[in-house]
Amino acid sequence: MTEYERLVPAMASALAKRGYTTLTPVQKAVADPGLEGADLLVSAQTGSGKTVAFGLAFAPTLLGGEERFGRASAPLALAIAPTRELALQVKRELEWLYAETGAVIASCVGGMDIRTERRALERGAQIVVGTPGRLRDHIDRGALDLSGLKAVVLDEADEMLDLGFREDLEFILEAAPEERRTLMFSATVPRAIEELARSYQRDAVRVTTAAEKGQHGDIAYRALAVTPHDREHAIINVLRFYEAPTAIVFCSTRAAVNHLTARLNNRGFSVVALSGELSQNERMHALQAMRDGRARVCIATDVAARGIDLPNLELVVHADLPTNPETLLHRSGRTGRAGRKGVSALIVPVPAIRRAERLLAMAKITAEWANPPSADEILQRDDERLLADPILAEPVADDEAAFTDALLATLDARQIAAAFVRLYRKGRSAPEELRDVDLSQRRPARERRPGEAGEQAPRPPRDAFGPGRWISISVGRKQNAEPRWLIPMLCRAGGITRNEIGAIRMQQEETYIEIAEASADAFLARIGPKQLIEKGIRLTRLEGVPDMAAKPRGKAAGDRPDRGPRKERDFGKERDFGNERDNGRRGRASGNDDGADKPHRKAWEKGADAQARSHDAAVREERSGKPAGFKGKAGKARPFKDGPFPDKPARHDHKAAGAPPKRKARKSAN
Repeated sequence: MTEYERLVPAMASALAKRGYTTLTPVQKAVADPGLEGADLLVSAQTGSGKTVAFGLAFAPTLLGGEERFGRASAPLALAIAPTRELALQVKRELEWLYAETGAVIASCVGGMDIRTERRALERGAQIVVGTPGRLRDHIDRGALDLSGLKAVVLDEADEMLDLGFREDLEFILEAAPEERRTLMFSATVPRAIEELARSYQRDAVRVTTAAEKGQHGDIAYRALAVTPHDREHAIINVLRFYEAPTAIVFCSTRAAVNHLTARLNNRGFSVVALSGELSQNERMHALQAMRDGRARVCIATDVAARGIDLPNLELVVHADLPTNPETLLHRSGRTGRAGRKGVSALIVPVPAIRRAERLLAMAKITAEWANPPSADEILQRDDERLLADPILAEPVADDEAAFTDALLATLDARQIAAAFVRLYRKGRSAPEELRDVDLSQRRPARERRPGEAGEQAPRPPRDAFGPGRWISISVGRKQNAEPRWLIPMLCRAGGITRNEIGAIRMQQEETYIEIAEASADAFLARIGPKQLIEKGIRLTRLEGVPDMAAKPRGKAAGDRPDRGPRKERDFGKERDFGNERDNGRRGRASGNDDGADKPHRKAWEKGADAQARSHDAAVREERSGKPAGFKGKAGKARPFKDGPFPDKPARHDHKAAGAPPKRKARKSAN
């Protein structure tokens, strides 16, 4: 206990009972006697034990040299957290840490009964934990007295600012006494946090652990490239491969959470959902199910990305890519906590590979790129887990011996073993068959130059492609064939890269594709003698360059009747206007427009538009029998304005002809 000598005795005893053998770097830093009484701005990785750290940090200030608290009255410490789940978790952590001091800890969070919280505050509490909005509500109602406050802690301060709690935080800090300690704990310290610290802290000491500067060593990052169609199948295979006691799958929207929850439930996974649309009671029950072991997988939005600590959480799956590096770090920080190992797996569809690379580069994370676990790898992993199960090494108990001997006498040992394997696999979801993604075209991050992270390698120029051989595949425009799915299909089937594919000439019923001559033999050999690629698509070798003129689109040339020469149509001045306008546009596009004819061209365009309006007005007048200028509400005339042609007067001038008489009002039936 030499490491705990500088701690308050009650804190040291609580840590020892909890099973702590050593303190984390951030806990050691804030427990330094030289920082006692100082304001702190602490940044440390998610999962590094920040809750215990600030509990140790303000313990000497609250106890004042005593071993136990006296009778509870006005709060001595206030801990503010961004979410209800995190606030309740902080309360649980402080309860066991301060158990031997006799501290009374109350919570004030949204979604709970405010009357119960008010009664708890009236009875008295040394430490109050809450969310910004509910704490401000209690202060406004006069239920929360901050006059005796000695310390204020802002946990996950950057998240509170991101969620829009700045005004509430400033209100609470201004209501607190000036002679207090202010401790800010955050995974990152952006400029907004620094401004808040300068405004409400006095000579704050910046505490940064060495581990913050590098990648979290207890988290293994894996980027798994999949086709968009296999995204959900890949999530199932990842969960099956790792078989983590507890796992979280992050989605970007509530709808995605609901969809994936239903999908995994149907596949036999014990799943709970956690999103903002759930009530507080439902969210608490979901987290409790994870802690009790009744559920193993939590499907969540980013509402659960901050501060939630679940036991034995070994796997984080990003079903949807995070929007920024901070979200990636906080999601991944749910695992690898307090010295435990964990895996953070990013499911990356092929079109999002570059975006994922940029995200990892901005977060300064090195991830292992691979394909998701295959069905064979999962079954092999199941066999390894079965052989490593400690139940196989346990001796036969006395009450099991008689029945074991009866089984061996009745059945063959091989048959018993097969039945045991079937029972072991029965409760597990069957793995999915996935398509492999070619990662050979992805440049490793170390080969990129600074400033080009995520940029796609330039394709070699067309004239450098060299000689090639032509093939034909049995799909074309009629089958909605597109290069964006034809190229990956050919790469998978023939073991080539997209740089070995040359020109693509698409026809109505087939598509001609050029393959680099150096790779053509290996490509055709891999396709096989049946010349089938996939989904019934057949390949045909061609000799020389295909004749595009011999394959007209649509019907054959002989099936179309000769329509003869096209007749010229005369559109009169309207056609002249269009030609003049088109010529003017072509002049601008070609760069020959010197600006001299702009007024002339605008006049012609304005004239064309005016003539079109006049024609429409004449048609309306002929159909309705009303003058062309009679528009809008009854009794209101709006004449057309004169066009750009002085020899063409307006069709109807209401000012000259007089407005039409007003209609008489219809008498009411009543």
